[in-house]
Amino acid sequence: MSTELETLRQEIMRRTQGALSLDIAYVGVVNGLLAALDELGNAPPSRLAEATDMDAGYVLRWCDAAYAFELLEESAPGEFQLAPLGRAFIPDRPDTLMPFAVQAMLSAHMSERAAGLMRSGERPGEKVLAERETVLPWFGPMLEYQFGPLLEKQVVDQVPVFRAVDERGGLAVDLGCGNGWYLRALARRCPHLRGIGLDGFEENISQATRLAEQEQLNDRLNFAVGDLHNFHIEEPVDLIAMNRALHHVWDEKENVFRILREHLRPGGAAVIWEPNWPARRGDLRSPARRGMAFQNLSEHVQGNHFLRPEEIAEQFRAVGLEPEVHFVADGRDAIVTGTLPA
Repeated sequence: MSTELETLRQEIMRRTQGALSLDIAYVGVVNGLLAALDELGNAPPSRLAEATDMDAGYVLRWCDAAYAFELLEESAPGEFQLAPLGRAFIPDRPDTLMPFAVQAMLSAHMSERAAGLMRSGERPGEKVLAERETVLPWFGPMLEYQFGPLLEKQVVDQVPVFRAVDERGGLAVDLGCGNGWYLRALARRCPHLRGIGLDGFEENISQATRLAEQEQLNDRLNFAVGDLHNFHIEEPVDLIAMNRALHHVWDEKENVFRILREHLRPGGAAVIWEPNWPARRGDLRSPARRGMAFQNLSEHVQGNHFLRPEEIAEQFRAVGLEPEVHFVADGRDAIVTGTLPA
């Protein structure tokens, strides 16, 4: 074997080990094993299975695998405790690594679907997200931990419309709200803002409602099953948000932008948050953008593709809204606002 081939082989083995580590972490996240062991301190697999109401045989084998990949340490013969790596994946910890585990499993699922559909060209749509029952409940939390800090640290401060809506106690509507992370973050930063979140998945609305109640925001925020094409708000809306959702309905863009404009009050704005698809293919080689390139393949399975900010701005102009583009996350994401003249 040549030196070059051996080097490549070692690199692939290293990447495979990383992927397997995320797989084991995912099992521990979605079944509450990591969180339970954190509370217990240390425990044999049988005690951990009892605490999480899981099958003891599965938990034993998971503990062996988690130990092998250094998520667990053996505190005594036959007993385990969290290693620093395992503790880093606990979902409710600040800066949790949980999104990486969920994204790894979702990526594997979408890869398999893309491989099977490539010959026929079929694009089954968003329903593929619900095909793995353990993934959907974690989709919202994944997005919240990935993008919630970015919203609070960069987006709210850089986009003036949020302050304007808050000052007048305005109404914000989030289309495709997921688990409500966007409206909950806005409500924490903007104490006078009111919000309505709509989403097509009942699981997401249940999560959003529960989390708003836990944060005592349910007096200002309401969530309901609904979508862009079938919502009716009794009052004109100050802000309509679509977060990483516009590309899902881009093939109906003329109708979508008409609907956005019709629901805005004068001076109100639509706020579109999308990945900033680069104009140059070479930019996809950047480590920060490689994930976007893969995700665009999975978006194709769902019938979508990523957009460039100028495409969104042009559609705003077409319906009489004044566009403004803001870049965040070192240019990887774009916030495009379209304001209805007062």
